[in-house]
Amino acid sequence: MHKTLAEIASLVDGEFVGDGNLILRGLSGVKEAKEGDLTFVVNSKFLSLCKITKASAIIIPRDMEITGKPFIRTDNPSIAFSKIVGIVSECEIPFHPQGIHKTAVIGQDVILGENVAVGPFTVIEQGVRIGDNTIIYSGCYVGPKTIIGQNCLIYPQVTIRDRTSIGSRVIIHSGTVIGADGFGYEQVNGVHQKIPQIGTVQIEDDVEIGVNVAIDRARFDKTIIGKGTKIDNLVQIGHNVVIGENCIITAQVGISGSTTVGNGAILAGQVGVVGHIKIGEGAVVASRAVVMKSVPPQCMVSGFPARPHAQAKRVNACLQRLPYYVRTIHELMKRIEELEKDISKR
Repeated sequence: MHKTLAEIASLVDGEFVGDGNLILRGLSGVKEAKEGDLTFVVNSKFLSLCKITKASAIIIPRDMEITGKPFIRTDNPSIAFSKIVGIVSECEIPFHPQGIHKTAVIGQDVILGENVAVGPFTVIEQGVRIGDNTIIYSGCYVGPKTIIGQNCLIYPQVTIRDRTSIGSRVIIHSGTVIGADGFGYEQVNGVHQKIPQIGTVQIEDDVEIGVNVAIDRARFDKTIIGKGTKIDNLVQIGHNVVIGENCIITAQVGISGSTTVGNGAILAGQVGVVGHIKIGEGAVVASRAVVMKSVPPQCMVSGFPARPHAQAKRVNACLQRLPYYVRTIHELMKRIEELEKDISKR
């Protein structure tokens, strides 16, 4: 990066204070920044870091004031900083695969759009359709009759099983498996017999799926990931799960089969969800909660089992005092025994 403070302010609709000709050459976090870098803080809680950071300039909220450094005021410093990162990244030389590598295996009746790239040793089975400008890295597998939209980015070692449907502008990171069989068995005479999983998976537009995610195909019909939803690493999504639009599913979440997650819901790290329930629109499930029953819309729950967050905090407060309660009970029991002995002697 080689931009002036004034140029950056104009790019993010911000107001700069200080030397507009100051040259900024790098982007970094407020703690890691060095001289010549641009950084940001999201609110006044980080004012102390602004005083010690080595960054040459800082993006701050419009209602915040700092001294000693040039700065840019914006409505949302985090979004503004991300915009600058995006602009700088676009200027860098791309390292994505280009064209169809000679070792890629392309099946019969495959339809590839314009500017599709397929990396080394990737297998694309028969009847697959891939939209314009989609990039598939090395070592991927795309099963028969799968449809992939435009401008998708699929990183190495991704497996997409047969008849999967993927929208446009979808990003899938390494190690993810989409469309494996759902976990379905019936016990007959003490033996677990497999139930055929004949459904599919539908990934809608603008979804991003992290590393080593497993999204199982439906027993019947579809497992659905809604438009704009973002899924972190190491997430398990069971068969016939329906996740709405613009949800956030963070690391190590497990969602059991046939559960529905409403639009805009957030599931924090290591959340577990039982099957056949509904998490309402805009609900928030706090980290490590175990959801045993449906969650109403716009509600925050936490704990094991998950309950309204305010109630869960009270329960947790009691648990923290459990050693005190145990000691108190033992002391009271001892006093009761002594009183009973005194009474018996009378």
